Amino acid sequence: MSRSALADVLPSVVAALGAPVPGPAPTIPLPECERAVVVLVDGLGEQQLAVRGGHAPFLRTLRGLPDAQVITSDFPSTTATSLASLGTGRPPGSHGVVGTEVLDPARGVLFSELSWDPAVDPRLWQPLPTVFEQAQAAGISVVRIGPGYFDGSGLTEAVQRGGRFVAAAGLDDRVDAAIAATRSSRRSLVYLYWGDVDKVGHVHGCRSWQWGEALALVDAGLRRLTERLPRGTLVVVTADHGMVDVPFEHRLDVAAEPDLAAGVRHVGGEARALHLYCEPGAAGDVLAAWRERLGDRMEIRARDDAVRDGWFGPVQARVLPRIGDVLAVASSSVAVVDSRTARPEWLSLVGLHGARTPEEQLVPLLVTVAGER
Repeated sequence: MSRSALADVLPSVVAALGAPVPGPAPTIPLPECERAVVVLVDGLGEQQLAVRGGHAPFLRTLRGLPDAQVITSDFPSTTATSLASLGTGRPPGSHGVVGTEVLDPARGVLFSELSWDPAVDPRLWQPLPTVFEQAQAAGISVVRIGPGYFDGSGLTEAVQRGGRFVAAAGLDDRVDAAIAATRSSRRSLVYLYWGDVDKVGHVHGCRSWQWGEALALVDAGLRRLTERLPRGTLVVVTADHGMVDVPFEHRLDVAAEPDLAAGVRHVGGEARALHLYCEPGAAGDVLAAWRERLGDRMEIRARDDAVRDGWFGPVQARVLPRIGDVLAVASSSVAVVDSRTARPEWLSLVGLHGARTPEEQLVPLLVTVAGER
């Protein structure tokens, strides 16, 4: 039985609000409601939550409720791609946000889909309507809550436009904003983003005591949110990806590996899910070299094979050239960086994600209704 995916979450919530979104039928059964709050906790993988559940008594209780599920993020299991899948209700091959750093075919340069590039028009790069826009058009009050720098950013405009944005810094402030927005309308969809679990995992690792403290903080905030929302409000908690800690001795640097660098024009993606954009005619040699060196630790695929096998879902013609000629995706404790172009802070991260392992792709879908517990 196939799992539901992150792209199924918002269409299913909007259907529960009585306004089905055009497109595939929602796959996640949810209680009918007039108000809904969707919380995305960046980096809260299902397997990490299961192991560290002692830090999250409220979420642990939700994991035991009948509506709880384990769903999958799309590939690559990374924030930009997952936020696009959540926001559009479509897989990466349709929305086109296929990694952290990808090729802009029109300019022949890499750019970050996370921090964005002013030279890229977000509404042209991702032209599909978002679920937030569709919900607003159906008469639902839509409020999105996150850090101020999200408001009007390239990624936000590309994949989560629609409704009203409320900037709030701390978790308590975001919880208060979500409560106020929900109470202000009789038919509403409120979206709350929290990113510190992911940040702590990157810096200290998802096995660290600091990660446990970050989890405990968000657990307390979500308990308070649910207790103060109007009775009958649907609350859905999910995440964009999980994480693994990769020892530094398990990492390779393309800058020090001439056999891996040969024929590669750009190293995109991220350390556990690389897009290799090759020199003309070099893709076959690059594929062979990477398989010889890393084939026992990574899935090394030609683009056509990965597309055929459905890694990105159905791929639209405009999206195809954004995908690397060769994909190198970790299947074990390994990471590959390129110190020639990577920002120094990326090279020092302990916790990583992006690959197709259960630790990185499986995320919780936790459901409750305010006032019914």
